[in-house]
Amino acid sequence: MKVKLKVWRQENADAQGGFEEYEADKVNPNMSFLEMMDVVNEGIIEDGGNPIAYAHDCREGICGTCNCMIDGKPHGPENGVTTCQTYMRSFKDGDTITVEPFRAKAFPVQKDLITDRSALDKIQQAGGYVTVRTGSCQDANNLPIGKDIADLAMDAAACVGCGACVAACKNASAMLFVSAKAGQLNLLPQGAPEKDKRVLNMVAAMDEAGFGNCTNQYECSAACPKLISEEFIAKLNRDFIGATLRKNFQAKALD
Repeated sequence: MKVKLKVWRQENADAQGGFEEYEADKVNPNMSFLEMMDVVNEGIIEDGGNPIAYAHDCREGICGTCNCMIDGKPHGPENGVTTCQTYMRSFKDGDTITVEPFRAKAFPVQKDLITDRSALDKIQQAGGYVTVRTGSCQDANNLPIGKDIADLAMDAAACVGCGACVAACKNASAMLFVSAKAGQLNLLPQGAPEKDKRVLNMVAAMDEAGFGNCTNQYECSAACPKLISEEFIAKLNRDFIGATLRKNFQAKALD
């Protein structure tokens, strides 16, 4: 098959950038999208040009590093997959495919399709920890957890931090990411002691990074490659309200 690519090229964070067109000939439909991009880059290099810069690591849908907006949708046309798990059989022979970086104030473009998503790391660092001793079988046996709760915590922990939820949201909100990262710990007894502090700190870090507000359109969960439910956002809102009320009550009690 043969496709045409319209790819965003931007030399650095300060450059203006714009779209450039490339032809991809003899594309195998079983190629992943990134494998196709590799072939295109080989052709660019052979012609003496600068290859397209894009982020990738595991290419197994685990690391969350690959993040492209493909034809206006984070990670491409399929649901529940990352860019590296998108295959060329999802497109038709002769298609023109538009590829650009995730667009968000908190995700500044570094070069071509690469964005700086360290804001997500700062949010997780603000509250993603537990202080109890871990790794002991005895501790685990002494803290029985119902299967429904354990399954829900694992659903939240499936988040790979790719930022697709932010890119899909018209407000560039990070609520799905924050709710998943907070929820995976807050649902478990090991995370209960820091629950209020965790929620308040992570939401504060999210606001400081410049992410937008959530208006409950749920584009985030629709674009999430791990299909994380928007119900985690509702839980985060409840936890945040409760933590705020308790903090204010404690402050008044100390006055």
